[in-house]
Amino acid sequence: MLRIFGSPHRYIQGPQALDRLGTEAAAYSRRVMVVADTVVLSLLRDRIDASFRAAGIEPHYAPFGGECTAAEIDRLTVHARDADAALIVGAGGGKAIDAAKGVCIAIGARLVVLPTIASNDSPTSRLSILYDDQHVLREVRRMNVNPDVVLVDTAVILAAPERFFVSGIGDAISKKFESAQCFAAGGDNFYGARPPYVAELLADACYSAIRNHAEGALEAIRLQATNEAFERTVEATILLSGLAFENGGLSISHAMTRGLSAVEETGRALHGEQVAFGLLVQLVLEQRPQDFVDDMIAFYRRVGLPTSLRELGYAGDPAAVIPLMAEVSWARAAYVKNMVPPTSESALAGAIEEADRLGRR
Repeated sequence: MLRIFGSPHRYIQGPQALDRLGTEAAAYSRRVMVVADTVVLSLLRDRIDASFRAAGIEPHYAPFGGECTAAEIDRLTVHARDADAALIVGAGGGKAIDAAKGVCIAIGARLVVLPTIASNDSPTSRLSILYDDQHVLREVRRMNVNPDVVLVDTAVILAAPERFFVSGIGDAISKKFESAQCFAAGGDNFYGARPPYVAELLADACYSAIRNHAEGALEAIRLQATNEAFERTVEATILLSGLAFENGGLSISHAMTRGLSAVEETGRALHGEQVAFGLLVQLVLEQRPQDFVDDMIAFYRRVGLPTSLRELGYAGDPAAVIPLMAEVSWARAAYVKNMVPPTSESALAGAIEEADRLGRR
């Protein structure tokens, strides 16, 4: 039985890690194009330029438009070809990074990822998630290999808005449960093979780090002073979470992002916020003990994760949208079937209703 493990070539994390950008890039190519939005460049352009200048590199810049669509990737690809770029640097949040991945897929370039927020685990993966202009998920593209370098400057992450960091916690906390369901159901990981056993260990370590350190990390953000809890949580939300999902596979929690994105109000929630609610749905389907679910909800409330559709932005009657959420999640996410015992669309709808009821208490 074939098992495959994949990962970035290098992962570098710590305060001032950005200053290594030029040195790391030079190991792959001096024909560099940076994909970043205007906000990121207004904050970091001087440091990025200084790092490249020290390495003898003169990069080209292509402004990211804000949404990772097929048209946006096509536009950025024209920039990359005009610049004869062989290495793309994706700087910013998940959408800018995924757009940079899309360019790499189109032209066969190498990739350095420079996340400026820790809102999800996209920096380590080879997946590029494409949306339409209404932020509905439309397509997933895959690079042949994972990013060459992931460069996480925790001083930059520390300065980002807290909501993004909390979203990263929501994206990461599900991996233990999704990986376990993928293993149990005999599902494939994102390399088209059975998950290696180490993936479950990584997923367990991710969950442990989140539960033990996330609250201390949020205190570091409020004090604007990095600490060990912050470093451990960043490593969990970016590295451990990314390795766990890509190698261990996904289940209901991430399948729910399809259905939640199909409703305008909940579709505006951040990815990790959607995943966090999706995990509550999965725990209901798994028939976890009530005290376990209550403990998870209490943790959500302490760190600021949503526990209901209302907290995800939907103020109307849940009965009006839950059938659509279940239908779209069931139809558009193959890993919805990674569930033991097997579930159904109607059972999923019932679990959404119950998770929402529990979260509203």
